[in-house]
Order: sequence, then C-alpha cells, then structure tokens
Amino acid sequence: MNVTRIVSLVALLISFGLGYLLYKSVDDVMQEEKRIASTEARIIEKLQMLRDAQVAYYATNNEYADNWEDLRAFIESGEIWLVQRIEETKLLEYGKEETTVTFDTLGSVKVIDSLFNERRYPNFNLEALNVVPGSGGQTFEFFADKIERSNREIGVFEIRDPDPVNPKRRANNKENALRVGSRTDTSTSGNWE
Repeated sequence: MNVTRIVSLVALLISFGLGYLLYKSVDDVMQEEKRIASTEARIIEKLQMLRDAQVAYYATNNEYADNWEDLRAFIESGEIWLVQRIEETKLLEYGKEETTVTFDTLGSVKVIDSLFNERRYPNFNLEALNVVPGSGGQTFEFFADKIERSNREIGVFEIRDPDPVNPKRRANNKENALRVGSRTDTSTSGNWE
C-alpha cells in the first residue's frame, strides 16, 4: 500500500468519526429538548388541576388554600354547591324595566367527582397531585394571601415549580419557573398561557 492510500483511509475514518460525533451531539440536544417539553407539559397539566381546585376552594371558603394539606382535604371531601340563577324582567310604565334575580340551591356535588372525574383525568392520583413531575419527589410551592385593591381585600394565590427542569426557567433566581396565579395580582392564569 502506498502512503497516499493510507492517508486517505485514515482521513476517511476520521471524517466518519467526526461526523458521528456531530450527529450524536445534535441528537442529544434534540432528545433533551423533547424530554424538557414532555416534563413541562406534565407540570402544566398538574398546575391547571391545582388552579381548578384553588378556584373551587375560594368559591367555598372565600380565601385560597395556602398549603397542600388544606387543598388536599378540600379535594377529597369538599363539596361544590349547585346554584341556579333565575332572572325575571318585567316591563313597567313608560318603557322602564324591573329585573328580579333569584337564586335556588339545587344541591351539591363532591369536588373530586366534579373536577377530577375519571372521564376528564383517567389516571388521576390525589396523593401525587402536589408532586412536581420529573423532580424526584419535590412538591409544588404554595402561597396564598390577601392584597388590598380599591379599599377591599382580595385573595391571591400562587403555585410554583420550585426547581425548573428547563435551564432557561432557572435563570434570574428562577423567576420564569412554571407557576399559576400571582402573589401581587388577582390573576389565576399560568405564566405559560
């Protein structure tokens, strides 16, 4: 074998090796992005469930739950009252209208049966609802308080992922961590919406 052929063969093997390393590094990044997106989708689903529970808790107790134990007890044994609103409008003289509103309580339904039924969440597990997916057992951070707006106290809550899996969400002291609600506003939206 001549030297040119040996050098060509070595160059070909090196180029194949470098090509594989390039492919592997790009594939690893893509697989990690898919894993992060899948984990965040599961976190968002749980945050939406926790938001629904908080809204029902507020409707019943006129405040938000500031810890998992209270919210869990409400989900497990709380009830949502079914109320029917009836409006009657009567036409008076000279075109005036008078509207009468009446409310009729029709009954109640268990929170767990209403919000977390098997049709909506077939794999619902109350014991793991507060556990952040992909975190190794960490739980969501809960916050609830009242703020003053227009001389009235209004309830606020925030439920937050304490240790985001996405490096972009960890920047600036985790200020972009997935969360629902707000500590300073009456919003019940999530920061992904």
